[in-house]
Amino acid sequence: MAKQPVKDAASATLLVELLTEELPPKALRLLSEAFVKALAEDLRGSDFLEPGSEAQPYATPRRLAARITRVHERAPDKPVEMSGPSVKAALDVKGQPTQALLGFAKKHGVEVSKLVRRETPKGEFFFHRDIAKGGHLDAVLAIKVEAALGKLPIPKVMRWGAGETQFARPVHGLVMLHGSRVVPGKVLGAESSNKIHGHRFLSGGAIPLKDADDYERTLREQGKVIAGFAARRALIMKALEGAAGAGAALVADDALLDEITALVEWPAVYAGEFGREFLEVPEECLVLSMQRHQKYVPLREKATGKLLSRFLFVSNLETKQPREIAHGNERVLRARLADAKFFYNQDRKTRLEARVPRLAGVVHHGKLGSQLERVERIQLLAGKIAHQTDADPLLTGRAAWLSKADLLTEMVGEFPELQGTMGCYYALNDGEPKAVADAIEAHYHPAFAGDVLPDTPVGIAVALADKLDTLTGLFGIGQVPTGDRDPFGLRRAALGIVRMLVERRLALSLPDLVGAAFKEYGGRVADAHAAVESFIYDRLTGYLKDAGYSTLEVDSVVSLRPARIDLAPRQLEAVRAFNKLPEAESLAAANKRVANILRQAAAKGESFASTESDKLQEPAERELYSALAITANNAKGLYERGDFTGFLKTFAALKGPVDAFFDSVMVMVDDPELRRNRLALLADLRSEMNRVADLSKLAA
Repeated sequence: MAKQPVKDAASATLLVELLTEELPPKALRLLSEAFVKALAEDLRGSDFLEPGSEAQPYATPRRLAARITRVHERAPDKPVEMSGPSVKAALDVKGQPTQALLGFAKKHGVEVSKLVRRETPKGEFFFHRDIAKGGHLDAVLAIKVEAALGKLPIPKVMRWGAGETQFARPVHGLVMLHGSRVVPGKVLGAESSNKIHGHRFLSGGAIPLKDADDYERTLREQGKVIAGFAARRALIMKALEGAAGAGAALVADDALLDEITALVEWPAVYAGEFGREFLEVPEECLVLSMQRHQKYVPLREKATGKLLSRFLFVSNLETKQPREIAHGNERVLRARLADAKFFYNQDRKTRLEARVPRLAGVVHHGKLGSQLERVERIQLLAGKIAHQTDADPLLTGRAAWLSKADLLTEMVGEFPELQGTMGCYYALNDGEPKAVADAIEAHYHPAFAGDVLPDTPVGIAVALADKLDTLTGLFGIGQVPTGDRDPFGLRRAALGIVRMLVERRLALSLPDLVGAAFKEYGGRVADAHAAVESFIYDRLTGYLKDAGYSTLEVDSVVSLRPARIDLAPRQLEAVRAFNKLPEAESLAAANKRVANILRQAAAKGESFASTESDKLQEPAERELYSALAITANNAKGLYERGDFTGFLKTFAALKGPVDAFFDSVMVMVDDPELRRNRLALLADLRSEMNRVADLSKLAA
């Protein structure tokens, strides 16, 4: 029978819990995961964790905790090696120790004879080898906990009491337990103990915790707290589905469920109702009222998809009289929905078109004018786009003119998230064409990663104009995203432009679109045409990589800055097909060589135009000239028809002539006319071959 390894007697589970006032619910899950990750990494880096150690985060409204298994009380000793002087500097010509070597030995308290010599990539050096004592958990844990808390992504910290301590919320308790032993220390002003606290109302006072491994069970059984965020969320989800019943579906995304989970420690699900008369209000208003203000879960009928006049809510208390809790929540919700109904009825009394002139009093940006000026620019730009696409110019102009009118409605004033959505409802109420109403809503899309695109030509035209106006205007006044900062969502706008052009296969020139957008500003902003284009091409690069294309493939296409980015996926498929050819590697390498030669020649001031056939002297250069002419002629029709794969494959025939040219022809000869002609031939070669992709980018 194999001998089992002996477990370190001083190894045990470590529990760290910080008791606080109610933590920010939207950030709770992220905070808990970041805390346990940072703490575990720090302990592992200091050799306190055994192999196979596992870290578990816990998070409730009033606590962040980490439970880490197999933690040493004292980190193991380990050999260390300190580098000393080189042998050349350590020994004199007679081989005796110099002051450098004697000083190094004295510094480490050893005889020179105890030092070792070892070869390194930089030469032979002296080294001192020793055993470093492992640290003790008691001495470092509080420091490591504070360091981990200091790394948390907390946007705004608080101070409390008379001290200078800062955290997301005031701290009232600290548990640091290694097995059954309290690890002494102070973190954020709180002294460590083994006392945990349960539910604020369902638990009575401090609870002594006997062992770190008992944390989750003790809190549940004695404290009425489900400590694990994921466990609590799963419990809530199961209870919600049970309360909804077989015929209803929950209207709740992950963000809402996470926020609800972060608000309760002992969840109990109850149901409520509201008057059916409120269903006359657009359901987006009702859903937003329930979700954002009250953290309720609306219900939708599975069979019809219609919103029901029932809702669910999660309480932090269990009660034997749920009707009283439900009645109180119904009363609060009724007031919210009554406001929404009032706003909806009032807004419909004024037509959208009547609101547009009042946009002159709404500032879009201090340097870019009012919302009315913005609408005028968008209308003109959208009209130009409409004439180049399938969009009806009259409907497009109308949709653009009304696109921002709902910003002046009561409903959007209360719920800014509904801009566009309410404009669509109000446009239909005013009798506007459905294409106009749909475009008012769609022009805000895509609003986030993975969001839907506008699905009508009118919506696409207005959406493109809106995003182009935003990009060009803000770039024109120097409001360019830096690092992680992008307060105006310009990266999102640029990606939206990329997605619409590519996924809707719009045969539009990106440089022309950007130029037209700048033109509508009439010189009011600086012309940052090149910067805006580069910004959009950067988003195109990321988009194509996310689609599964390699960095080299994407770079070969995007580096050409294609005007028609809708063709980029087809160009990339052609590159992939070309890469499978046996000639691909050689032609890519030749292209790279050509690019280097031309770049170096340009740096020296060389100038060259078209190739002059009568000045070709060597057989290899004449053969390449002839082969290029034939191949380019054969490829021209393929390119014009959009057969990019066939185009690239055609140039595989040049492998032999290109190889022969570089084997026998000197390009940079002394004769200036001959040199310029050969450079011109290479420039012609590069120009013809790289219309679909820069093949030199494919060379390793």
